[in-house]
Amino acid sequence: MNLMKPAKPTAAVKPRRTTKVPSHEAIVRAVASSTAIETGKSVQQIENLLLSKHSRPRKVALAG
Repeated sequence: MNLMKPAKPTAAVKPRRTTKVPSHEAIVRAVASSTAIETGKSVQQIENLLLSKHSRPRKVALAG
């Protein structure tokens, strides 16, 4: 008499998804495009403001 149960087939273990970190340029583009929608300014103007060395983003007022 065999008292051992037959082994159950195991499901393949899925590898964990690796999350991609957005690049600095992608973050700047996302912030600029969102701000452009809010303020009506061009995305390029806001990108230039964010990328300038003397950038002061707090001067960009959002639409009320």
